[in-house]
Amino acid sequence: MENNIKPKQDVKALEYINPESIKWVRDHSGSMSRLMAYYKCAIMEVETKLNVLNEEFSLQHDRNPINTIKTRLKSILSITEKLQRGDHTLTTENIQDYLNDVAGIRVICSFTDDVYMIANALLSQDDITLISKKDYIAHPKLNGYRSLHLLVNVPIFLANEKKIMKVEIQLRTIAMDVWASLEHQLRYKKNYKISDEMAQELKKCADLSAELDYRMDRLRRQVID
Repeated sequence: MENNIKPKQDVKALEYINPESIKWVRDHSGSMSRLMAYYKCAIMEVETKLNVLNEEFSLQHDRNPINTIKTRLKSILSITEKLQRGDHTLTTENIQDYLNDVAGIRVICSFTDDVYMIANALLSQDDITLISKKDYIAHPKLNGYRSLHLLVNVPIFLANEKKIMKVEIQLRTIAMDVWASLEHQLRYKKNYKISDEMAQELKKCADLSAELDYRMDRLRRQVID
């Protein structure tokens, strides 16, 4: 996940974006700062819910199903580039309407069953609204990528109003996360193109991580039984 970047820190990075975009960001720095603050609050809301669920399950099952929670607030540079690629006018309304990954949370669970348990518990809360769900665990991508993706609406409560914000949540096991992190480092290394043979080897590694999850889940069930 990307690190959190404050809006004002991105202006220099916009040097090679078209001048109109640079001017828009500078002219609307106040509204952009507010919008990014809203997204940050939405991340905090969901993260708190996840931490509460983790604590509850630790009391019930004497272990924590969530290993790690990582958060990411998309940078202004990334937001600008993505809107331009989609041929959308740069407005705060279009950011909210067309971009689903401005606020992101990655939940690393111990076991595959934990992924679904946490996801179901979160979605059962009456202030969380599911927008879309993509299950790349049950149906992995062709390259072997596995993860459960949820796009949700969550309310944030300000001093005088309530706002509904989108948050993208990725849930995966430790094995899935290790593979995805290493695959990303290899596949997106600057000035290097992954060969077909390397892509096949990466897919084999993904299959091995899936086998690891299967075996660990089976051992956990034996311990429970």
